[in-house]
Amino acid sequence: MTDTNVEAAKRAAAQQAVADHFDPSASFVGIGSGTTIVYVVEAIKERSTNPSVLFVPTGYQSRQLVINAGLTPISFDSIPDRVMLDVAFDGADEVDTELNCIKGGGACLFQEKLVAERAKKFVCVADYRKRQDRLLTNWPTIPIEVAPLSQHKVEASLRLLGSTNPKLRTTLLEKSGPLKTDQHFFIIDAPFPALLTSADVAAGKGKGDGSDGTWEVNNISKAIKGLTGVLEVGIFSGMNGNDAQALRAKDGALSAVTGGQKPIAVYFGMADGSVKLRTADGEQ
Repeated sequence: MTDTNVEAAKRAAAQQAVADHFDPSASFVGIGSGTTIVYVVEAIKERSTNPSVLFVPTGYQSRQLVINAGLTPISFDSIPDRVMLDVAFDGADEVDTELNCIKGGGACLFQEKLVAERAKKFVCVADYRKRQDRLLTNWPTIPIEVAPLSQHKVEASLRLLGSTNPKLRTTLLEKSGPLKTDQHFFIIDAPFPALLTSADVAAGKGKGDGSDGTWEVNNISKAIKGLTGVLEVGIFSGMNGNDAQALRAKDGALSAVTGGQKPIAVYFGMADGSVKLRTADGEQ
């Protein structure tokens, strides 16, 4: 497929996602990072009739997109206490059948997770290349944001967890040294075998706890996040925003104090110009 086909797929997915989930009367909207978000902001600008909507970007690129569209950005730490974002739009590097995502190819995973967790609903927009049954099928590594001082220790720990060759991400000009995130942290890209879904574990396809060489999505995320020196892991899993809101309503926020880490819906722009929608109920 040509780049033109891919870009058309991204635009189609963005247009449909925004049509379904952007409400001009919203107060706060999260805007993620990456190439697909260009088309999300484009679609929002076409539909936005309320100049009071405030947009929360996840990095420098998305902030510039918001500004250039004539929309109003605010920083994440400017959101009033106890206020949730009405919706957050973001892309992904890969998505599995249970809507777990790998993100962080653009090195904004920490900010992206902050925004996704603060949103009532996270909506993912991607092209057909990101549509897989299991994470680490096509996308090769888990991006991990680490404190520079801890780089070597974290790499050693990742090898013990089963990563074959974790590598420090460098800039495009390798002589310029390691890539640094907005937090001035490093990114380690850690390869693992394809990750099991919870359904795979239930079906006996592996233990999913690393003891037999297999890892389930949530388990590997928790194992990596538990390493000293790790700020954030580029796996978006667990509850989605709808589930988190239902749990808060049930027990007064004792069990769910944030939104969801994984999307309520993923819109895949396909090579033929159509859009496939994947939700917890399946794909259509």
